[in-house]
Amino acid sequence: MIPKSIGNLGNVGELDLDANSFSGIIPRSIGNMSSVTKITLSRNKLEGAIPSTIGACKRLLLLSLDGNNLRGSIPKELFQLSSLSVGLDLSQNNLSGVLPQEIEHLKNLGILYLSENHLSGELPGSLSSCISLQVLDLSSNFFHGSMPERLSSLKGLEYVNLSRNNFSGHVPAYLQQIALKYLDVSYNDFEGEVYVKGVFANASAISVIGNHRLCGGIPELHLPNCTNISNYYQKSKKLSLGVILAISVPSSVVASLALVSFLLLYFCKKKTSESESVVTESFDKISYERLFKATQGFSLENLIGTGSFGSVYRGVVDEDEHGIGPTVAIKVINLQRRGSSKSFVAECEALRNIRHRNLVKVITICSSLDFHGNDFKALIYDFMPNGSLESWLHPHDHQLDLSQRISIAKDVAYALDYLHYHCGNTVVHCDLKPSNILLDADMVAHVGDFGLAKILSLEQLSNPHKTSSSSIMRGTIGYAPPEYGVGNEVCTSGDMYSYGILMLEMLAGKKPVDPIFEQGLNLHSYARKALADGFVLQIVDPMLLNDDVIVNQACLISLVKIGVQCSSESPQNRLHIGTVIHELHALANA
Repeated sequence: MIPKSIGNLGNVGELDLDANSFSGIIPRSIGNMSSVTKITLSRNKLEGAIPSTIGACKRLLLLSLDGNNLRGSIPKELFQLSSLSVGLDLSQNNLSGVLPQEIEHLKNLGILYLSENHLSGELPGSLSSCISLQVLDLSSNFFHGSMPERLSSLKGLEYVNLSRNNFSGHVPAYLQQIALKYLDVSYNDFEGEVYVKGVFANASAISVIGNHRLCGGIPELHLPNCTNISNYYQKSKKLSLGVILAISVPSSVVASLALVSFLLLYFCKKKTSESESVVTESFDKISYERLFKATQGFSLENLIGTGSFGSVYRGVVDEDEHGIGPTVAIKVINLQRRGSSKSFVAECEALRNIRHRNLVKVITICSSLDFHGNDFKALIYDFMPNGSLESWLHPHDHQLDLSQRISIAKDVAYALDYLHYHCGNTVVHCDLKPSNILLDADMVAHVGDFGLAKILSLEQLSNPHKTSSSSIMRGTIGYAPPEYGVGNEVCTSGDMYSYGILMLEMLAGKKPVDPIFEQGLNLHSYARKALADGFVLQIVDPMLLNDDVIVNQACLISLVKIGVQCSSESPQNRLHIGTVIHELHALANA
């Protein structure tokens, strides 16, 4: 337990007890720490209520209590801490009650995470007073009602997640006027037309699935036409009594026959053509001939990369007489490679229902025959003009400054947060590395290559350390977590290990298989020792020392610490992706 005597530390500036096994309650004496600016008690086993005495910590900039078993309502005193500016994270607890009107006092708050609790009620209009808010995550609660019109004043919002609540009414029109980078309103009860301006114009930046009464929007959302859906509901109300009786009387017999027929049909189709059933359900196909023409016969001049199960080509589809047409990236699957067909199916399955601004967008697929009658399979993606992160790190042909690297780290963290917790299923990427992170024209990072991805079942989520019967090693040497090497099932913590190694590689400028790492030394232990000995500046990429070293030193140390904690050998000791996101936001805004 955290001792009551902790309140005697009146001069402590930061209290970080993150990722331990503390249990019991948070002592009320914590309010006596009058000089504290940062309290992180995340990912412990704390329970009971949040003590209202925290409201006495008048210098507090950041409070993280996520990933515990805290219960009860959020004390109003907490929302009267006008000093809170970096972030407030109360996610992944068992908090209940409403969001109090006193939230209006948090005018300087940049990040608010309240996801995965039992909060309810309507959103207070006073939330509009939080004019500095950039990240708002209220997902997986029981909020209801419509979105207050007053929230239109939150012009600084960039990331909004309202998914898995009971919000209703129309999606607010003012959201298209705010410069949002990501909006998730999935699995609510919104109705009416989806807009086509602002964030709504980018299918990869929004999610509206699970709202069955929405219509319109851009074509990529595949929502029904608003006129058609209106007619449908009118017709459904006129369903006659005779039709209802005709359906219901023989229902027991028909249902039994239908169930047997469905099961037979499902398993037969699954055995004979699993890949085709996955593909044809979600994507419009493109012909081999069009791809052959787009890549000038899959010429070496258009080859932009090779991977475990295929090669990637740059192509211009359906170019006109002036050579103008949409540029795409075409991943041609090497069907001679063992496991490539399974990889193709895995990638289709993983990408069929996910959409996020930091994931590479699949446009369509090709499952056909080539000119010689051989099987041909390819995935067609948005083309990323700035190539992969690896090409910017090794060799040093390009230059990424510290702010760009932090931005890329945030983009990848957003993608993992979405895959692990917000896309309907839990998707583990299993192969996170610089070559699978692509940069668009604005240097926004997109995670790609889902050939090794796995969608976890509820059983796998409840037994993350179960030993797998499969002998297949998922991931790439140096980036794959050590537990995969001894046969453990894949888990979200495995992606966090890869993320930590990726972070350290961006900071040190060295690959995890660099020749200097031998005799038990690896990138993680190399950075951990430098952190412990106070020599972080000696291991970072010299490119990062060109600016003001004194200003950057604290930031670099914090970034290395994140990388080391994420790549811990023990899965239980790795950081949660939510913690990483608000740490990075704090550094970016410092």
